[in-house]
Amino acid sequence: MININKKPKILVIGDLIVDHYLWGTSERISPEAPVQIINVEKESTVLGGAGNVVNNLNALGAEVDVISVVGECKASKELIKLLSNIKVDKQFLITQKDRITSKKSRIIVAHQQVVRYDVESKIEINSKSQQTIITYFKKIVQKYDVILLSDYGKGILTFELTQSLISIANHNNKKILVDPKGLDYSKYNGAFLLTPNKKEASEATKINILDNDSLALSIVKLKEKYNLTFSIITLSEQGVAIFDKELRIHPTVAREVFDVTGAGDTILASLAFALSFNNDIDEAVKFANLASGVVVGKIGSATATLNEIIEYESSFNKFSSKEKIKNWNEISSIVKNLKDKNRKIVFTNGCFDILHIGHVKYLEKAKNFGDILIVGLNSDDSIKRLKGNSRPINSQIDRAYILASLETVDYVVIFDKDTPYELISLLKPDILVKGSDYTGKEVAGQDIAKRLELVEYIDGKSTTKIINQIQEKDLSSL
Repeated sequence: MININKKPKILVIGDLIVDHYLWGTSERISPEAPVQIINVEKESTVLGGAGNVVNNLNALGAEVDVISVVGECKASKELIKLLSNIKVDKQFLITQKDRITSKKSRIIVAHQQVVRYDVESKIEINSKSQQTIITYFKKIVQKYDVILLSDYGKGILTFELTQSLISIANHNNKKILVDPKGLDYSKYNGAFLLTPNKKEASEATKINILDNDSLALSIVKLKEKYNLTFSIITLSEQGVAIFDKELRIHPTVAREVFDVTGAGDTILASLAFALSFNNDIDEAVKFANLASGVVVGKIGSATATLNEIIEYESSFNKFSSKEKIKNWNEISSIVKNLKDKNRKIVFTNGCFDILHIGHVKYLEKAKNFGDILIVGLNSDDSIKRLKGNSRPINSQIDRAYILASLETVDYVVIFDKDTPYELISLLKPDILVKGSDYTGKEVAGQDIAKRLELVEYIDGKSTTKIINQIQEKDLSSL
C-alpha cells in the first residue's frame, strides 16, 4: 500500500456529466415492438465524467477543487447540487448560457445495462470561457499537489486551452495527468502522463496492440511523440503497462467484474492520489489497480475508499504486518471511512513489551466488542518515562510488527505521550477497552468513547513477571 502522510489537494479540470440511472425489472416483452418492458423501481443520479474523478478523489480523502463550464439547464442545477452534496467548492464553475450540461441516462435490469440515452452539448466552449479558465488556473495552480484533465470530448478541453493548462502546470513544476479522448493526442503534448486504454492507444498510435511487442511499440510511440514523462496504457483484465526507460506490466487485481463504467476515472484519480504523496510511479500504478478492482465489482459509476482498497488487497492474501501499522494521518482517514460504513471501532492501548498469552486473550476479548480493533502502542520514550530506563525490552517497531501479525488486531498506531488521550480524541472510538485493574479508576479517554469496557487479565501473566523469571534463571546459573 502507498505511503499516506497528509491530505492531498488535487484540482480536476474537464467535462462534468450527470450520470442518471433507472433501476428496474423486466418480465415481459412489449406487444408494440420486440423490446423489453422495464418496470422502474428506483432512480438515482450521481456525478459522472470529470465529476466521477472528483467523486473518486473525495472518497479517497483528498481535498478536491474542480474547474469546468456548465449551462443554465436543469442538468446543470442537478450537477451543482451533486457537487454540494460532497462539499466540493463550486467557485470555479463557469456558466455559459448556450451550453447544455451532459446527462447520460442508463436503464439497468438485473445488474445489466440495457439502454442508454444522452442529452448534451458537444460544441467547444467559447473563447471567453477558455480565458476565464486560464485566469483561474494561473491564480491557483500553486495550491495543488497534482492537476488532472478529464477529457470526455464534450467541448471543455479545447486544443488551445489544454496546451495552455499543460504549459502553466509545467512552468510551476506541477504534475498534470490526462485521461485522453479522440484520435489526436497532440493537444496533450508535454503532460506528465496519459491514461488511454488499449483500444484508445491503438487508435491514437495506429498500432494494433495484439501482444507485448506491439504494446511496446505503441507505448514508446506515445511517450516520444507527445513528450510524456511516463507512458501508461491500461489493459483491462491484463493490468496496466508503464514505460519510462523500460516496459513493465502490473497485472490486474480484479476478482469480479460487474460494470466497467467509470473504471478509467478511478485509475486517473487513484494515480493522482498516490503520486501526490511522492510515491514512485510503480507504487502508484499498483494502488490504482487495487482501486479499479474494487470499483469494477460494483454497479454504475462507483468509487473506492481507502479502507475498501486495504480490505481488498488483504483478500488476495498479500498480507504484510507493515500494512497494519499506521501513522496518525492514515488512521484518521481510515476510521472516517469505517464510520461511514457503520463499522464499530474498538480501541485499546498498552506497552505490549513481551507479548504473551495474557495479551493475546485480552486482545481477543477486546475485538469481540466491535468490528475493528485499533491498538494504541506506547512509544519507547513513553515506556521509559512510565517504567524506567531498563524498559522497553523490545523496540516500538518490533512491538508494532508483532501486534500487527495477530489476526485479531486490525491496526496499530504508536503514540508518544504518557496516555493515549490525544489519539483517542482523534479517533473517537465506539468502545474503549482497558484491563480490570482500572476498576474504580479514571481511564484516559473514557469521556470521549461511547462506552468503556474492562477486561479481566489472566492471573500470573505479565511482562514484568517474565522479565523477573529470566533474571532469576540467569542468577541461578552463576
